[in-house]
Amino acid sequence: MGEERALIRYDWTLEEIEAIYTSPLPELIFRAQQVHRCFHRADEVQGCALLSIKTGGCPEDCAYCPQSAHYRTGIVRTELLSVEEVVAAARMARAQGATRFCMGAAWREVPSGPTFARVLEMVRRVRALGLEVCCTLGMLTEEQARALAAAGLTAYNHNLDTSPEYYGRIITTRTYRDRLATLERVRRAGIRVCCGGIIGMGESRWDRYRLLEQLATQRPHPESVPINLLVRVVGTPLADAPPVDVFELVRMIATARILMPASMVRLSAGRLSLSDEAQALCLLAGANSIFIGERLLTTPNSPPDRDRALLARLGMRLRDLASRDGDGIA
Repeated sequence: MGEERALIRYDWTLEEIEAIYTSPLPELIFRAQQVHRCFHRADEVQGCALLSIKTGGCPEDCAYCPQSAHYRTGIVRTELLSVEEVVAAARMARAQGATRFCMGAAWREVPSGPTFARVLEMVRRVRALGLEVCCTLGMLTEEQARALAAAGLTAYNHNLDTSPEYYGRIITTRTYRDRLATLERVRRAGIRVCCGGIIGMGESRWDRYRLLEQLATQRPHPESVPINLLVRVVGTPLADAPPVDVFELVRMIATARILMPASMVRLSAGRLSLSDEAQALCLLAGANSIFIGERLLTTPNSPPDRDRALLARLGMRLRDLASRDGDGIA
């Protein structure tokens, strides 16, 4: 354990992060693999599922999001699902190999009253299935965070998306400080933090270093770090963003693994656009979680059969429910 603790740092500098990110790719992946094996099984990934429990009509103007009310993307607005609908989806996800079930709602902040009470019941019922439960519902109050913790919520997702400096180019309806404040409330309530970002939104490498710095200097590190590749959706301001070199995604994952050794690094949105070889390289670079199922909120995702076939070819497997609960050191 002493060696493992020595690998966990909270004082990473931007210069160190740049040096890691830009190192020769064989050296970068080798170092990431060494760190990865100190904390996690090399042949195992966690399967997660993500369900949109309330779709569309969000007042935020996130430039990447098809659910924003500011853009015409063809997304049909739907109200909050019933508890039974969510539980049925969670059972299906569990049957497909997921051990973590995530629920997302297109809100700027979590509403109070009967709506929030229904979300709390969803958390309790899904948790009773033996699954980890994660929610991404927008900004939270202290009281709401404590209520989610009491209901059994495993983790709360609230991504920083990009660097503080580039953030205003992507979102104007919420500040970086707003996001950090929600993360602080989540942490104080005793809920694990799920926090990552997106690449491919026109940001520079420097912005990626800054995002990683924001994540890796949190104490403790986010237990879950989703790395998303922009899914370009017609109707959003980023619909015509140029594609990102897949090696940038690999470098982002490997650097995140080195900076935050005990965290689950999640290969998240954009996986459908990757070849099997590219996905394998991301796993080799330190990603140890994928989202399974046909959709991620409102965008297509890699089919479960393809995922199972790829893992079988790699000699890898999905973590089962009997494995250690939660994020962190394996």
